[in-house]
Amino acid sequence: MKLLVTGGAGFIGSNFIQYWLKTHPQDEIVNLDKLTYAGNLQNLKAVEANPNYKFVLSDICNIDIVSTLVKDCDIIVHFAAESHVDRSIIDCGEFVKTNVLGTQILLAAAKDYDKRFHHISTDEVFGALALDSKEKFNENTPYNPHSPYSASKAGSDHLVRAYFDTHQLPITISNCSNNFGPYQFPEKLIPLAITNLLAGKKVPVYGDGLYVRDWLFVTDHCKAIDLILEKGQIGQTYCIGGMSQDINNLEIVKKILKILGQDEKMIEFVKDRPGHDRRYAVDYSKAQKELGYKPEHDFDQYLKQTVEWYQQNQDWWQKVKSGEYKEYYQKQYAR
Repeated sequence: MKLLVTGGAGFIGSNFIQYWLKTHPQDEIVNLDKLTYAGNLQNLKAVEANPNYKFVLSDICNIDIVSTLVKDCDIIVHFAAESHVDRSIIDCGEFVKTNVLGTQILLAAAKDYDKRFHHISTDEVFGALALDSKEKFNENTPYNPHSPYSASKAGSDHLVRAYFDTHQLPITISNCSNNFGPYQFPEKLIPLAITNLLAGKKVPVYGDGLYVRDWLFVTDHCKAIDLILEKGQIGQTYCIGGMSQDINNLEIVKKILKILGQDEKMIEFVKDRPGHDRRYAVDYSKAQKELGYKPEHDFDQYLKQTVEWYQQNQDWWQKVKSGEYKEYYQKQYAR
């Protein structure tokens, strides 16, 4: 098969490309990425010489490029998105453009050439759960997004379903929980905490820190997408979660401090962000029953592996934090 992967230079996309080329070495991948601040070709150095891998620098809103690439592929795996909630609060224009319009342009091309389309989405489209609730998000949970980011992803989900219902486009959707692992841009909680501590800086924690997330190791997410592409029923949505149920942000930071042998005085509570969702939790029983999906290891094991990766790859995250990583592709791709 030939896969068109959008946003493949980002955190999850680059992990997926490495996973796929290792697991399906006979397949080809074309990586379409705009290389915004979150796109980093250093994430893909291990595969850049692979003859079955090709990188295309462009925007999913570029109709001509998208049409050409979609025509020549078998499956579209759509990761490309603006995804940082804090940035969407400051300015949501790019989120609407990329997440909604960009998705529609890809869908239109997929319809023109009758291509299978898998859309990566988020559990944040479902809103928030109460801290004292045992409830979890599932495929039938009503949409109730609270941030401009999650609203834009909800819009893209609805478009994908509309193309299935209206045009019989062969689509699937996955709504995943919070990912973590290697190559994650260090604005997110786990890599921010690790890299700050390795640099001798305190870890900022929003509000009281009692915000609960369901954490999904990125490799488990990649395996789930693989199962959806292989076994997923066309037109269906699958919720993909991890093993960390009801662990709050403050507890996460304390676990990282313990792994690194540092004191809790390195925690710095900061002003909360607007509209901060209190709790997410994901019921992945549909994916388990229909696809055989199940996360492989417990959260503490994956967290320790992640800390070790950032310890062993300090050159990578130091270049990201300094902005030096952009020079890697600026020398190769003149804008």
